[in-house]
Amino acid sequence: MSVETFDVVVAGGGPAGSTVASLVAIQGHRVLLLEKEVFPRYQIGESLLPSTVHGVCRMLGVTEELAAANFPVKRGGTFRWGARPEPWTFSFAVSPRMSGRTSFAYQVERARFDEILLNNAKRKGVTVREGCSVTEVVEERDRVTGLRYTDSDGGEREVSARFVIDASGNKSRLFSSVGGTRDYSEFFRSLALFGYFENGKRLPEPYSGNILSVAFDSGWFWYIPLSDTLTSVGAVVRREMAEKVQGDREAAYKALIAECPLISEYLSDAHRVTTGNYGELRVRKDYSYLQTTFWRPGMILVGDAACFVDPVFSSGVHLATYSALLAARSINSILAGDLDEKTALNEFEARYRREYGVFYEFLVSFYEMNVNEESYFWHAKKVTNNKHTELESFVDLVGGVSSGEAALEARIAKHSAEFAAAVDDMAAGGDGDMVPMFTSHVVRQVMQEGGQVQMRAVLGEDAAPEEPVFPGGLVASPDGMKWMPYRG
Repeated sequence: MSVETFDVVVAGGGPAGSTVASLVAIQGHRVLLLEKEVFPRYQIGESLLPSTVHGVCRMLGVTEELAAANFPVKRGGTFRWGARPEPWTFSFAVSPRMSGRTSFAYQVERARFDEILLNNAKRKGVTVREGCSVTEVVEERDRVTGLRYTDSDGGEREVSARFVIDASGNKSRLFSSVGGTRDYSEFFRSLALFGYFENGKRLPEPYSGNILSVAFDSGWFWYIPLSDTLTSVGAVVRREMAEKVQGDREAAYKALIAECPLISEYLSDAHRVTTGNYGELRVRKDYSYLQTTFWRPGMILVGDAACFVDPVFSSGVHLATYSALLAARSINSILAGDLDEKTALNEFEARYRREYGVFYEFLVSFYEMNVNEESYFWHAKKVTNNKHTELESFVDLVGGVSSGEAALEARIAKHSAEFAAAVDDMAAGGDGDMVPMFTSHVVRQVMQEGGQVQMRAVLGEDAAPEEPVFPGGLVASPDGMKWMPYRG
């Protein structure tokens, strides 16, 4: 067969694939994206974070198109979790770096959102071929050099490229070619059973667009408004309760909803969608995992092909687009001759692992609270007394800007007593929301640092100079499109 040649070939047209393809094509490189389905298509993972909307999507040039799509505005998160009997809410606006026009994200129908990103990739010069299923990786000696795939007419095709990007998600058939193993979390081996409802209840304004996360005896529910009337509702069940989602899915779903009074109340006047893409009750299991290797010469894993963590803080699309940004910086730097492959891709992997790690470590403590019926805020206090990244993770997560691109340990240590006092106040009763927490200097400082990706996207060369995340590491170029040595 004839072999086409590109600089980069991307397998997968979801947010990770379309993002990395666009950011590389913007730099003038030839990029081919292969997607097995034809868009629009159904996908789960519907709640975004501000860092995706105002950081990565601004770099992609789609923020106005997203605004015009009239997706529900998400101003923070609302939780019925822990010892407090009433729901509590956090707002993105408490962060100085996310105040004003960037203090929100969107709840999105992924079929529409993903199509916006894929069409944008086409406009940016990416060659996009839908209905094309990748069959295998092509290797020469120790390097991946291309892909073989079946095109939309059933023909066998081959493409060679300097870099192959696997962005084909959790069901990837390519990820093992990078080497290493996919390690599934023993802690988060849960199952999710989810469907969609019309005319479900909404939270009071101004938080009607928030995701509502509700813990109950068997696990927790997500409740995501996707339009004025459509709601995504999913039950995440702990593995010891797995029998509750086995057998008849309709009966299991109804039983789980009945087990959770707040979700039952919100669905009391609603009816489940039973036709079209939203009519199926779906199950996903064992969805928290981490690949031991993210890249090898010529091949890189991004998004869910590399890792995924429990979705209680809506990290899925964030991790996908953030990893795509990191990978694009590395590829652009290598193709421009600015950095060698090992240096650039080690920076990509280290930063992506760190971002995954702060979500994972914090969520472990978050679930310990739920299982032990202890207050969430007491667990936050516990985090301030250890040497791991849970505190940084907590503050970044509630701010929706978990970029992990700033060194924070000194500030945390200096103000940990003040932070602990704020936690004490909340755990003692407080006034039902998280506002006292954010009067703490450490919280405000960490959240300021957490918005670097957003601010660099908005301000470009006017943004404050960045410092490396790791000793001797790299920093982003002023436009955020490449890596460069730190000159501090």
